[in-house]
Amino acid sequence: MKYRDRGQEKDLLEILSSHGFNSIRLRLWNDPRSESGEGYGGGGNDLATTVGLARRTLARGMLLLLDFHYSDFWADPAKQFLPKAWRGFTDDALEEAVYDFTRRSLLALCEAGALPSAVQVGNEITNGLLWPNGKRPAFAAIAKFVGAGIRAVRSVSREIRVMVHLDNGGNNALYREWFDAYFREGGGDFDLMGLSYYPFWHGSLTDLGHNLNDMARRYGKDLVVVETSTGFTTEDYPEREGLPPDRRRGMATKPELWGKLKHPMTPEGQCHFLRDLAACIRRVEGGRGKGFFWWEPAWLPVKGSGSATEAGRRYTEEKGPGGNEWANQALFDYDGDALPALEVIRDL
Repeated sequence: MKYRDRGQEKDLLEILSSHGFNSIRLRLWNDPRSESGEGYGGGGNDLATTVGLARRTLARGMLLLLDFHYSDFWADPAKQFLPKAWRGFTDDALEEAVYDFTRRSLLALCEAGALPSAVQVGNEITNGLLWPNGKRPAFAAIAKFVGAGIRAVRSVSREIRVMVHLDNGGNNALYREWFDAYFREGGGDFDLMGLSYYPFWHGSLTDLGHNLNDMARRYGKDLVVVETSTGFTTEDYPEREGLPPDRRRGMATKPELWGKLKHPMTPEGQCHFLRDLAACIRRVEGGRGKGFFWWEPAWLPVKGSGSATEAGRRYTEEKGPGGNEWANQALFDYDGDALPALEVIRDL
């Protein structure tokens, strides 16, 4: 895929940095390939791949947020699968494995001159992590595993800020219940609270603003919306993926979700959403709202690309098709041309 800004082809990170992006969020999977060596897809973000991307990020003068999934593939509220190498581990063994993997990965990044400025200990761990051991409501295990990651980060550098990340950013009751339980079980302290907020799933911007302010008051943490997006079009893209109907998932934002949106899924609507989101974050009490990450700004519908291969879907036990379900929510159109939303971000 080629990316263009005003018709001129450029490196993706060059386009993003020139439009005000000052930090890049990279995921890290433990071992994104099958026992026979088949890649799982989704970018194949093992340590070597992530180190390379981290070096490119820092070379552009941007900061790095590193997102440990603690899984061999996508981890989110619906799936938090154990890495293959950790299957059958006790809670104590998993605690040690989290510590060792986190520390070893960060030391490799340090050696490459690509140490992150912030680290997520888990990805969208609303329903826990490292299932079944750390599946909510097993908060004692959740606190144990997250604490191991926090200690590992601190052992490498006290300068790295540590984040705990949940989804459903408009659900204040959920956040209160989760973090109260986490701290009640002795969960380790951290610096940043990360939230996912998708307007077609997670309520209104008013809901998000209420939760951000309550979290700032209740726990005294800085807050970052580490995942957010809305679409620039409702036009589907089957011919671009080149997949038969039974092998493509289509857009994540199905027609039944469009009616929930205040901002229409058009280039102009995407721009208005960005301005309103930024204003919402700026209004957080005490200056605790620190910014947002768009997910995923550059995921475009390209033949041969997709969220998962057949091997990857076997790992996550998903029987459905794959493809590029997020492409209509990127910050580039289907041809790779920069959308007006990038200029909005530049001028925020």
